[in-house]
Amino acid sequence: MTATKPSRMSIYLLAGVATSNSIFTECKAKLEKLFQLDGIEPVIHVIFPYGDASRSLVRQVLEVKSDLSNRLKAGRIGGQHALSKIKQTLTNDRILLIGHSGGGAAAYQAAKMLYEQDKVEDFRIVQVGSPRTPIDPKLQDRVSYFHSIDRSGRPNDPISRIGTWGGWSKNGYSVPRWNRMKYAPGYVEGIPTVGGHADYFRHTEDYADQEAVCNLDKTVDRVRGWLKGWV
Repeated sequence: MTATKPSRMSIYLLAGVATSNSIFTECKAKLEKLFQLDGIEPVIHVIFPYGDASRSLVRQVLEVKSDLSNRLKAGRIGGQHALSKIKQTLTNDRILLIGHSGGGAAAYQAAKMLYEQDKVEDFRIVQVGSPRTPIDPKLQDRVSYFHSIDRSGRPNDPISRIGTWGGWSKNGYSVPRWNRMKYAPGYVEGIPTVGGHADYFRHTEDYADQEAVCNLDKTVDRVRGWLKGWV
């Protein structure tokens, strides 16, 4: 009897600003193991859309700002850089983009350009602790957003408060009303993490809760939950 060949998936992990080269080391190992258990052979790439911690922080922040808009004339610097890197390894496999902080904005912009320019359709985007980037309505169901919350369920990651998903909505002849979630990702969930904005992918005891569940496990488990039905 011939064994079934595992399906393949291209996974891109996109870092934010002032990020160390090791941010995704443990995340990458965990994703490889879990996807293989699901019968999928993942090919994982790490991208730094704004460069690493050696670059000017001010310049990186300005570049992230260019990715927080859907205006046609927006620079989308990180998105363009990420797109260039992705095209170097692009195959016919399904594509999963996971972006932390500004990397989430770059992931969305890169995927949007792949969709519009290259007609790539089989992809999903995960934004983790990212600024709020307006999502095109036709892509909202392909985008998820995870952010840190405290014990009472209130958002406590300041980066996740930057930007807006809002827009004016009007039904018939009614007065336009501001809809703060009009351009939000299709799925939004808070994660009770230990630490701060930089700690979603931490895996040591210092970043584990009272049940000994670390931030990395919480983040990856929620991502996998959202991906069910597509993976």
